[in-house]
Amino acid sequence: MTAPHASPAASETGDPLLLTPGPLTTSRTVKAAMVHDWGSRDANFIEINRSVLARLVEIANGGKDWVTVPMQGSGTFAVEAMLTTFVPRSGEVLLLINGAYGKRAKRILEIAGRKVVVHETAEDAPPDLAKVEEILKTTPSITHLFTVHCETTAGILNPIAKLGALAAKYGKSYLVDSMSAFGAIALDVRAMNIDAVAASSNKCIEGVPGLGFVICRRDALARTQGNATTLVLDLHDQAVNYEKTSQYRFTPPTHVIVAFHQALQEFDAEGGVAGRGGRYRNNCKVLLEGMRSLGFKPLLADELQAPIIVTFHMPDDPRFVFQTFYDKLKACGFVIYPGKLTVADSFRVGCIGRIGEKEIRAAIAAIAGVLKEMGIDGRVAQAA
Repeated sequence: MTAPHASPAASETGDPLLLTPGPLTTSRTVKAAMVHDWGSRDANFIEINRSVLARLVEIANGGKDWVTVPMQGSGTFAVEAMLTTFVPRSGEVLLLINGAYGKRAKRILEIAGRKVVVHETAEDAPPDLAKVEEILKTTPSITHLFTVHCETTAGILNPIAKLGALAAKYGKSYLVDSMSAFGAIALDVRAMNIDAVAASSNKCIEGVPGLGFVICRRDALARTQGNATTLVLDLHDQAVNYEKTSQYRFTPPTHVIVAFHQALQEFDAEGGVAGRGGRYRNNCKVLLEGMRSLGFKPLLADELQAPIIVTFHMPDDPRFVFQTFYDKLKACGFVIYPGKLTVADSFRVGCIGRIGEKEIRAAIAAIAGVLKEMGIDGRVAQAA
């Protein structure tokens, strides 16, 4: 039943607004791009795909020495393809972990039989650069450094440029999971000494799920032949075949790719990384101000907060039951995310997707109304 204090919020197509880190609310025009069927070997589809892959290199500030290798599947498919293609069986990865996605990368590498050295910090803390350097200095067997750009477990922004400088200083290959940041936070693969960066269609570019991709330095990719542990996730083989035939080795997600092409056009119309990131930063600012006014406490210090998703401490109030809060907010047209932390009980609210300040302010108003329904009239209580 819809809360009496507000009419339900909705996207352009009447669906609830997804205040999540992806899948996320997409535009009507991105959805509409999927109503047509495409042959994967059709010349028009081949040109659309070529345009998409070339534009992704430009967004990463790569040049002619860079190439985008598409990978069917979710973002994790792209991350696993990157790790198991770029890290040889004799390789050893310094893996930086401060959330669930760093831990997922560790599991990928362990299953693939790759050696791993872990530097782990709390979910609300960035890597300790001095310790990272010490590990690189004292462990010459390390061949690769891996980090997550924006770790959405807490919403923390990791210092990928400084880590890239350390990778270059000690001659290590640098691999980055930029899944939740690509397209909204500036990325320069050349200046940051990155060999490969993974992302997907359904995050800050505002496409739909189904396509991952890895933007690779061509010479680094050329050295990966024979490394892959699976057929379908072999980036080198995928790239070589595409160069020869302009075809995927296996059936591509045609509808997803065409929708992604439309999403990229809308991304460019908004001003690219600067425009898209600017909207998200304003969303994040308005969200933080509004939630703080209701008594909610964000997990992260402002200087660590990425404008992608914000984690809030669960209120220390017996009247606050998260499932009730979630369900009532969904009835108002807003879908949020449960917490994924070990350091604190929490929930998360996303800032990305086809939403702006109007929608964020509507969400804040709905949250205030839901709290009142739950018997919390005013500010929620937080633990000291």
